[in-house]
Amino acid sequence: MAKRAAPEVNAGSMADIAFLLLIFFLVTTTIETDTGINRKLPPMDDNQEDVIIKQKNIFTVLVNGKDELLVEDERMNLKDLRKAAVEFLDNGGDGTCDYCHGKKDPASSDNPDKAIISLKNARETSYKMYVSVQNELVAAYNELRDKRAMSLYGKTFTEMQADYDNVNWVGNKERLKEKIEKIKEEYPQKLSEVQ
Repeated sequence: MAKRAAPEVNAGSMADIAFLLLIFFLVTTTIETDTGINRKLPPMDDNQEDVIIKQKNIFTVLVNGKDELLVEDERMNLKDLRKAAVEFLDNGGDGTCDYCHGKKDPASSDNPDKAIISLKNARETSYKMYVSVQNELVAAYNELRDKRAMSLYGKTFTEMQADYDNVNWVGNKERLKEKIEKIKEEYPQKLSEVQ
């Protein structure tokens, strides 16, 4: 019986095919990037003048290494933080804020423009707790902005932001931007992180 020779496989174009597959996967693959917490730093001020801030206008929030929350030197649960921040920001203690609905306590913040939330975290604080505290504080600002926008424009601030970010929104973007900026001016987000 005659031996049959095995047919040779033409491997000449294998390198070309592998190279084309490599290029295809490099082009079509998306690489996810981590996104952090969105914070905008204040612009550098050439004027190095010291600003005096009254202690009553600072809302201190401390998170220790055991993930315990201290607000104004008192222990607090995370679920109560938003309410306490809203009460502080919306106090209107000096009477200059005609849109504030707070208790008008003279020992608390004067008005939302002067109110500052100071957040300090211990080095051992867990990332989960850090983000949770940040979320509650930002939610306090958003809650006040939503209430104010609803009373002025019949629409929440969050909805207005979504409309402005929506490319297909058919309304007047410039007018909407003015409304958003007005609400941001009335309730400016002054969140300071202390080292």
